[in-house]
Amino acid sequence: MSSKMNRRSFLTTTAVVGAAGLVGGQLLTACSGGKKESKVTPLREPGSYYVPELPDKAIDGRPLKAGLIGCGGRGTGAVGDLLAAANGITITALGDVFPDRVQAAREAIAEKHGQEVPEDHCFTGFDAYQKVIDSGVDMVIVATPPVFRPTHFQYATSKGVHSFLEKPICVDAKGYRTIMATAKQAEAKGLSVVTGTQRHHERPYVAAFQKIQEGLIGEITGGNVYWNQGMLWYRERQKGWSDMEWMIRDWVNWSWLSGDHIVEQHVHNIDVFNWMNGYKRPVRATAFGSRQRRITGDQYDSFSVDFEYENGVHLHSMCRQIDGCSNNISEEVRGTKGYWRSADDAIFDLSGNKIWEFDYETMRATYSQENSYVLEHVDWVNHIRKGEMHNEATECGISSLCGIMGREAAYTGNTVTWDEISASEMDLLPEKLELGKMDMGKYTVPVPGSGK
Repeated sequence: MSSKMNRRSFLTTTAVVGAAGLVGGQLLTACSGGKKESKVTPLREPGSYYVPELPDKAIDGRPLKAGLIGCGGRGTGAVGDLLAAANGITITALGDVFPDRVQAAREAIAEKHGQEVPEDHCFTGFDAYQKVIDSGVDMVIVATPPVFRPTHFQYATSKGVHSFLEKPICVDAKGYRTIMATAKQAEAKGLSVVTGTQRHHERPYVAAFQKIQEGLIGEITGGNVYWNQGMLWYRERQKGWSDMEWMIRDWVNWSWLSGDHIVEQHVHNIDVFNWMNGYKRPVRATAFGSRQRRITGDQYDSFSVDFEYENGVHLHSMCRQIDGCSNNISEEVRGTKGYWRSADDAIFDLSGNKIWEFDYETMRATYSQENSYVLEHVDWVNHIRKGEMHNEATECGISSLCGIMGREAAYTGNTVTWDEISASEMDLLPEKLELGKMDMGKYTVPVPGSGK
């Protein structure tokens, strides 16, 4: 990951629009060069869009019991983020398909955070998620491979449990529809649901979002988003592993489990554009992709997608996981009056003059907690303790389906419309979930134009 991204992962968001002293004055620095600022027309009026309140730590309140479903590195990391975000949180249940994962998480939580999860609240198997949720938790972190997240979210919501869903939150059309329906149920129950699209809790991104909504770049006309980096991890098959066990342990390389990296990872960047653009759905996507160097799995190494939105707005989406190539993890949103680049944390006019940039100095003088992975949990806990409904699943579901739409356009070589993909019968989850033999002939690298 680039040094720019490492720096950003430690940044927080600002308070709501009403906190004018920090948001409108000190942290949003204009660079007008003495010129009179032209009148801007807001894209949306203040109060019509959400800006999180993010103190360094969540408010104190009633003690909360939390469970973890998916005990790999991301799950145990999220536990640390949650415990750093708030007082009065106890991890009371763990669940994973594999016993060794549960034990590793249990030991890490005890060693790093001084909390001992009872052995009788450590569950394994494909139904472990039900046991965690039924154990009496108030809130649950869902950090399983993405294909399972719609089912786990649905069950948690049915039991009245607040959810943190790591991104992406679906890998196929059926999962998307489950997410969207469950999000409505969570709203009706007043639940707090936060997703792992942590840019929504990074102060430079939130400040830029506000300025764009205020109309500083004018009407949005297009954008470019990138996640280009080296190859991710993989697991070579070990003696004694069944087909299913190997695939789950190597999940980030199998499309049915991860959604491919355009969904699993690049969803961050796609979501940034959608967020700035008011979560309008793309009308259609045309794409291509390729596989040259991946070692395991059935995924591509690279994707390039043209998403077409309403009114002729185009988003170019590019992602790559290949060693030895140029890296770029950033977003750019263009408008009728200027453009924002995340790589610069700045907005420019159409002539390239900087007219606004984010004020890091004031941020660091104001806040001590700068980790957006912690602050997304601050936001989650604050809503729970205040008894306020909060729903990020709908937005993340839209962005996840965008990634799926781009993936299928690349896999098939066909232009895919939003109406087609959202109504598709696509369901990547195997009929039988058991640690046994799989029909591995079904999991081959897609060939565009082949009709398969």
